[in-house]
Amino acid sequence: MSTGVLYGVGLGPGDPELVTVKAAKLIGAADVIAYHCARHGRSIARSVAEPYLREGQLEERLMYPVTTETTSHPGGYEGAIAEFYELSAKRLAEHLDAGRDVVLLCEGDPFFYGSYMYMHERLCDRYEAHVVPGVTSVSAASAVLGRPLVQRDEVLTVLPATLPAPELARRLADTDAAAVLKLGRTFGAVHEAMTESGRLAEASYVERATWSAQRIEPLADVDPGSVPYFSVAVVPSPAYAARASAPSGEAEPVRQTVRQGAVTVVGLGPAGTRWLTPEVENALAEADHLVGYGPYLAKVPQRRGQRRHASGNRVEAERAVEALELAKGGSSVAVVSSGDPGVFAMASAVLEQAEAPAFAAIPVRVLPGVTAAQAAASRVGAPLGHDYCALSLSDRLKPWEVIERRLTAAGEADLVLAIYNPASRSRTTQLAAARDVLLRHRTSETPVVVARDIGGEEESVRIDTLGGFDPATVDMRCLLIVGSSRTRVRRQADGTELVWTPRNYD
Repeated sequence: MSTGVLYGVGLGPGDPELVTVKAAKLIGAADVIAYHCARHGRSIARSVAEPYLREGQLEERLMYPVTTETTSHPGGYEGAIAEFYELSAKRLAEHLDAGRDVVLLCEGDPFFYGSYMYMHERLCDRYEAHVVPGVTSVSAASAVLGRPLVQRDEVLTVLPATLPAPELARRLADTDAAAVLKLGRTFGAVHEAMTESGRLAEASYVERATWSAQRIEPLADVDPGSVPYFSVAVVPSPAYAARASAPSGEAEPVRQTVRQGAVTVVGLGPAGTRWLTPEVENALAEADHLVGYGPYLAKVPQRRGQRRHASGNRVEAERAVEALELAKGGSSVAVVSSGDPGVFAMASAVLEQAEAPAFAAIPVRVLPGVTAAQAAASRVGAPLGHDYCALSLSDRLKPWEVIERRLTAAGEADLVLAIYNPASRSRTTQLAAARDVLLRHRTSETPVVVARDIGGEEESVRIDTLGGFDPATVDMRCLLIVGSSRTRVRRQADGTELVWTPRNYD
């Protein structure tokens, strides 16, 4: 006897008329109708599917042992839920083994924060399983608001309200449009995050979208005590909002610059707020927009009303243009760099793009930060105590021949070297080649400091030698300091080692 087929069927946001034709056919044909419910026994999913049920179908009610309350289960809430899913899967498996087709009803979409996924992962390897998508609550909320979620190249972020308020605020500030789900008792934190990120005025509250009891309000006006679990906060398309607020007959809003925009390129140092200068801290606090590489922006505390524009690691020119365009519209913009922005970082990229005639009127200033070389040197003493040079081994923007020529010159001049960007996943040979060049001018016992993630959670510093260190242990998060012929290593009474370069050549 062949086994039955499992179907995870999405029912949409609540209106039975938004159930797809395919979902309705499967519900009517199934041998078993399964659905989750709380301990009161009622099921929203079943009530939506009721018009499509037929007499004689078996019903399998999967009753949660807990929802949000506490439990005496030895594994706590997570343990109780995991055990429930295992038992539920076994109950469905019994029907499938008997050759019965099972439809598991799901509000919204089965794979969009749905409970069906926990059954799917437990059963899909043993039984034929299919998923029928449904209209999500996010799409329904957008529809009843009469507002598009996103358009053109805007970014939509979907967030669970169970995230901590600071994390919600950061993500809301980073995106164009957003939907926050699972409100209920978390509404206070969501309201706080919307306020902190400056998105409260844009946000709408939608409760039970498409139901007869549907409710729509500005999020700022909602009573926290009245918010159920089945509600969503929506920050819709900002471009649409701008056009909708424009005077009648105008395709785009009239932009009036009420103040001079400016770009400030700031250095966070390698350790975030711990090594932030007061000057940089003030610039960050005063900026309307922050622009930068995502992990660097994450180091900056969220400030109310401030917008963030995160991007990847290899789009420096595009990032600079974005900052200048924002400033051109009258905004104060801070471009964030790790370390010092003028050392292999964003200052040059911004100034290069600012040469364009379109940005001629935009003032740009650069505020320094603690460099990676300074931070690494401080951890071991004073290896940069005499003349030194800073050199990047990355050949993404300059050919290797230039790098090798500069290594040779530094070696011949007996300079200490601070080596940035020594290796990456795609650059695995340059460091060994650089070591070979320097060994033509230095002894193999020349001190080498290998510093990784200085100021971060994975900080490590070791002192090695030019002939002895292993290039394979070095990655992009490392900085190397290669000593000169004068650089010394001294062991202190407590067993730690110091590296320093004398200030004279006696």
